[in-house]
Amino acid sequence: MAALTEERDTPRRGENSVADLETIKLAASTKIYAGSLVCKNAAGNAVPGATATTLVAMGRAEFTVDNSTGLVDVKSIDVRPGTFRWGNSSAGDLIAKADIGSICYVVDDQTVAKTSATNTRSVAGKVVEVDSTGVWVRTGIGIALT
Repeated sequence: MAALTEERDTPRRGENSVADLETIKLAASTKIYAGSLVCKNAAGNAVPGATATTLVAMGRAEFTVDNSTGLVDVKSIDVRPGTFRWGNSSAGDLIAKADIGSICYVVDDQTVAKTSATNTRSVAGKVVEVDSTGVWVRTGIGIALT
């Protein structure tokens, strides 16, 4: 899959309350689409999921927020931690049923992979299930990865 260019309907499992939402300030020159995998960068600002080693997966964006012409810390985004169905990678990085219980890695703002691609990707979360439409991953702060 490729990075998002529009909002995505990302299914969620289980129940969360509004209190579970994290509000994070956006990085400068950043647009995050509703339904996308949101990460914090090394400075602590929200960015779309991408292949990088310094990101911390936070959860799913609840709304689209466009700060593409703004400075850092000007706009905020609500992010929900939980279990979400992300897109599955391909070829040698395809996540299979045998990978349930394992850690997976961020490829972009809607895709996860089986490997870190030789330590070039950040952790997305823990694989909960794999189905024909994607990978259910427990993502966000407070998620036990061991």
